[in-house]
Amino acid sequence: MSDTISEYRPDDVGDFSVTQQVVDDFKQNGYIIVRGLLDDKETSMLKAAVESDSGLQSSSYGRDDGDGRRTRLALWDDPADDITGVIARSEKIAGTFEKLLGDEVYHYHAKLIMKDAKTGGAHIWHQDYGYWYKNGCLFPDMGTVFIPIDDTDKENGCLKIIPRSHLAGRIEHVRIGDQAGADIERVSYLQENLGLLHVEMKAGDALFFHSNMLHRSEQNHSGRRRWAYLIAYNTKSNNPVIEHHHPRYTPLYKVENSAIKECVSPIDAKEVQRNRNFFAGPQVDGSLPEVRG
Repeated sequence: MSDTISEYRPDDVGDFSVTQQVVDDFKQNGYIIVRGLLDDKETSMLKAAVESDSGLQSSSYGRDDGDGRRTRLALWDDPADDITGVIARSEKIAGTFEKLLGDEVYHYHAKLIMKDAKTGGAHIWHQDYGYWYKNGCLFPDMGTVFIPIDDTDKENGCLKIIPRSHLAGRIEHVRIGDQAGADIERVSYLQENLGLLHVEMKAGDALFFHSNMLHRSEQNHSGRRRWAYLIAYNTKSNNPVIEHHHPRYTPLYKVENSAIKECVSPIDAKEVQRNRNFFAGPQVDGSLPEVRG
């Protein structure tokens, strides 16, 4: 492994073992990529489920990037009993993050990011903890897994990250147009010193990244959409000290990886929607709006 390329693959049966090398890479670089963590069948099931889920589409909202493009997203707190929830509770996703963060994790929230062909907007440089700090999370012992539903590359607006930027700690976030982003001067200094990585991924790959990792994405100028499923986790010991729009510690009951393929999909859409507890919009209680990849 190089200092800034932390890539792995699951074993022959689709499981992923978090070795000490994996943990060390995550601590040093702020991320790991697991290629093909969801196999072709699991990825196809996830894709079919989100495409057919009317609740996700009707509960989505848009965010203008200030430059003529718009990204749609649906965001919810609680894992439902459909395939999105099963993936979020699986050992190879939730269990991996527990080992990377060194503590029991719970489902902080999840989202479907929809950058449609030729219209998908950009997201400016930010840290997830730049927002979650405002929610009463005292420590950045949190992270997100980014799972592409479509192949993602430079042309359709893949994520860009600054490896090791999580070691710089939380950077002040300010409003920039319709978004809230990290202090651009500090970002420029960090990029100059640490470099930049375009995270090009195939559908079913998984990027696990630390809550202080600086990341952004560009507009989708291609004729291909770029949808992605993101799950945010907090640690049990980092239970928020104030009530806010995302949940405080709630035990997450993990399932075996085999449960993903066993998931009945689609299931009762009304029941899924009721269980999810959708986030109503980008600004709740006056906090900084969350923008994602």
